[in-house]
Amino acid sequence: MRRMLGRSGIEVSALGMGCWAIGGPFFSGETPLGWGEVDDAESIRAIHAALERGVDFFDTANVYGAGHSESVLGQAIAGRRSQVVIATKFNALFNETTRQVTGSDPSPEGIRKACEESLHRLNTDYIDLYQFHDNGYPAEKAAPVRETLEKLVEAGKIRAYGWSTDFVDRAEVFARGANCTSIQLQLNVLDDNPRMIDLCEQQNLAAINRGPLAMGVLTGKYSIGTKISVDDVRGIRSPGWMKYFKDGQPNPEWMSMRDAILEILTSRGRSVAQGALAWLWARTSQTIPIPGFRTVEQVEENSAAMAFGPLSPEQMSQIEVILGRGTASGDG
Repeated sequence: MRRMLGRSGIEVSALGMGCWAIGGPFFSGETPLGWGEVDDAESIRAIHAALERGVDFFDTANVYGAGHSESVLGQAIAGRRSQVVIATKFNALFNETTRQVTGSDPSPEGIRKACEESLHRLNTDYIDLYQFHDNGYPAEKAAPVRETLEKLVEAGKIRAYGWSTDFVDRAEVFARGANCTSIQLQLNVLDDNPRMIDLCEQQNLAAINRGPLAMGVLTGKYSIGTKISVDDVRGIRSPGWMKYFKDGQPNPEWMSMRDAILEILTSRGRSVAQGALAWLWARTSQTIPIPGFRTVEQVEENSAAMAFGPLSPEQMSQIEVILGRGTASGDG
């Protein structure tokens, strides 16, 4: 399965790999922002397994693991740069030694500096997709950020850019830029985002889906009462925006929604995760889900979802009815 990366002319696999978890631990004060300890050798094997299975789109950020995710990805694709499409993000400031996030810098100078640092860690001379990593940055202040990114395209440092945001007014500001090609948004079968999807379709922007498996709720790996490690972003010290997990456990509200549609998601022998990805592909032709990974096994399961393809229109309508978002005809 292949899809166009919005209006960039870049073709990518319909599935991407999210590289947040392979960055390992990093923190804001005592609040964990990573997914716990990682094995870099396994991370590299997993990236190679993805490439072998036709996945060529990798999404990371400079802040993941305080630079570590970009460095590991750079090591994994050494000698294979032409085979991959790299998306990374900018805005956060951090200390690579202490792995502490120290602030943010969306100034033109800060963006250019962050770009050079990411190029170095990724061991490349261009970034395919460069994304603004500030969900709620004021729309009225975003034009200078967009113009700085346009200049980076002109300079050959990046090929295209986007914004990781769930706010339509923010996305609209970037969409006016000639080389804006994507919005990265929260989207999964339990947590639709219709207004942003409408914008992406109208503007021909790729809808890159973070949280496609609801941070693990849609993997089948967790049950109510499962305890998450304290150094995990989903654990007991999780940040305030974490909604899929509560008090270091899967949130029962989201788990019950998952259980209500489990039979549809697991149709034709799919795993829960494969069914969740199938919903995203059926939702619109603009979507490119980027499930996270830490192991070869996770990459194998998620990449195998492409063989099943999207859910059927009938299944999509059934899910809307069950979750109370529409009628039997699929309206709403």
